[in-house]
Amino acid sequence: MRGAYDVAHSFVHDHDAAEDIVQDAFVRAYTSLRTFRGEAQFGTWLYRIVVNISLNRLKTERRKAEREIPILGASAIVATEEDPGHAAGLQEHLERALHELPTLQRAVVILRHLDGMSTREVSVILQCSEGTVKTHLFRGMEKMRKRLEYLKGEEI
Repeated sequence: MRGAYDVAHSFVHDHDAAEDIVQDAFVRAYTSLRTFRGEAQFGTWLYRIVVNISLNRLKTERRKAEREIPILGASAIVATEEDPGHAAGLQEHLERALHELPTLQRAVVILRHLDGMSTREVSVILQCSEGTVKTHLFRGMEKMRKRLEYLKGEEI
């Protein structure tokens, strides 16, 4: 299922890790089929499994990174950008801003805007109310807007 891979990849930005997540999700879905209650569509249930595994992997990687090396701030990341003129420059800036968001805000922005899901679908996958989804979406988009403000007037 390409959609499951796309969701995983949008969280981890690594092809191999995304494939591992999807494979793990399908194994978990298969072994848990008896617990599928049919309250949501199967695809929504599978997306939830993919999101959970992706979030768990991010938490594990963040903890590991915090033990190994200090985390660079946003200004250090922007300062290392040497060639913003190439075709992928804007995409790189957007990905950086997206990955600086808190995990739940990032999940909502990815599912709602990048994967084109409805607010209702996102609320089912993340197991929260539609109002919570809208709040995290608004806050996430505002943070991204502020982080990308330096691009105004620049040609990328």
